[in-house]
Amino acid sequence: MSLSLMDGLKARLQWLQARQSLVSSNIANANSPGFKLLDLQPFVPDENRSGLTLRATDAAHVVGSDGGIELSSNHPIPFETKPSGNAVSLEDEMTKLADIQLDYQMASQLYTQSLGLLKIAIGKK
Repeated sequence: MSLSLMDGLKARLQWLQARQSLVSSNIANANSPGFKLLDLQPFVPDENRSGLTLRATDAAHVVGSDGGIELSSNHPIPFETKPSGNAVSLEDEMTKLADIQLDYQMASQLYTQSLGLLKIAIGKK
């Protein structure tokens, strides 16, 4: 385990916190005329900092044009727009919040476990 893993988890937790704030704002403004849906770009860990990279180690591996995974930054077009110009779907936003909660729980548990391993390694447990 490296400290860069902890940095990556910390960055993921901060990104999830910011995304939850935006999704909550979307829900709060679900009835505001002309409100535009807000969301963050997908989280991409800094590979230079983490030391983790994806490699094709076999000819059968599929890689993107840059040797890694390609992510699309396009957000899906809302299914329905209200006559007031608001395109917030409460069902979609609540689903996003549930996904964020699960991701946050997983990342925070990994962070806690990593801290526990560090404590064991330095003899503080």
